[in-house]
Amino acid sequence: MNTEELNNKRIAVLLSGGVDSSVVVYELVRMGITPDCYYIKIGPEEEEEWDCSSEEDLEMASAVARKYGCRLEVVDCHREYWDEVTAYTINKVREGLTPNPDVMCNRLIKFGAFDRKMGHHYDLIATGHYAQTEIIDGRKWLTTSPDPVKDQTDFLAQIETWQLEKALFPIGHYMKDEVRLIAESQRLVSAHRKDSQGICFLGRINYNDYIRRYLGERPGDVIELETGRHIGQHRGLWFHTIGQRKGLGFGQGPWFVVRKDVEANVLYVSHGYDPATAYSSHFGIHHFHFLTQGIDELPQNATFKIRHTPEYHHATIERQADGRYIVHAAHPIHGVAPGQFCVVYDEQHHKCFGSGEIDINFNL
Repeated sequence: MNTEELNNKRIAVLLSGGVDSSVVVYELVRMGITPDCYYIKIGPEEEEEWDCSSEEDLEMASAVARKYGCRLEVVDCHREYWDEVTAYTINKVREGLTPNPDVMCNRLIKFGAFDRKMGHHYDLIATGHYAQTEIIDGRKWLTTSPDPVKDQTDFLAQIETWQLEKALFPIGHYMKDEVRLIAESQRLVSAHRKDSQGICFLGRINYNDYIRRYLGERPGDVIELETGRHIGQHRGLWFHTIGQRKGLGFGQGPWFVVRKDVEANVLYVSHGYDPATAYSSHFGIHHFHFLTQGIDELPQNATFKIRHTPEYHHATIERQADGRYIVHAAHPIHGVAPGQFCVVYDEQHHKCFGSGEIDINFNL
């Protein structure tokens, strides 16, 4: 959208206190727009112990809002985060799958619960994501950022079509270094803040300790896939993910996690630094979620990601009669884990079609 179009819109900014969302406010203000700013407070059940929304975050957000004469309001989504995102995470882990809570946070909280509480008063919701939107052939598409390292379209590939229609990414056309330079030139208090790492609601809490708190331990056998040899015991399948090498604690390694049998509670591993069993060339995805209104088919030739990395993989995609898809990767992919989201793009990895969950029951 151009400046004139934006001036006619009611815009809310999700202001976290980090450098990216701070520059979002600056970008809008320099176009003559004074947005309303909102700080989303999230966290799981025991807020005082687990909540990572620190006082410093809110102080930084408040300072940026004051600098540009914007109103700032705190929106408490603590309960919604627990009921929706954390419950999703625990349920997927219990089923032996690999969840992505940050993906679901965008869909369920930033563009979901926030919209129900305050966002419905606005035409557009602006965030500091490294992503873009473009009108192509009359339809609004989610498109990639020029910064391949910071691009966050994979984290946005599960938002609803109506949420994409309301989404605005004012810094999506910048490289991260450019955003830092803008923040420095504007003397923003967040200019040198480090980027957040890991799952936001955990803060400094260890992920395995968090899972143990809600699921406990369920010991079972660890078996070498190729030989059937008993390697040791695991404390619970939910502490491990496909492709994992570090932190297994078994002797005579290295070992890679290559399969989980949830029903038998068996963890299968392969020996070596880069075993062939850690790779997959074909896998299924189900419940594919399309982002763009009126688009309900994937291209036969495409690119994809299964995790947040700068690399895109080429593939041919085959649609099944039941609506599922089979991804035939051009090269074997490491650590394909059921439950992960496979994000699909066009061949130029520019337009994002959406994402689907890697199928645990897939057999080629």
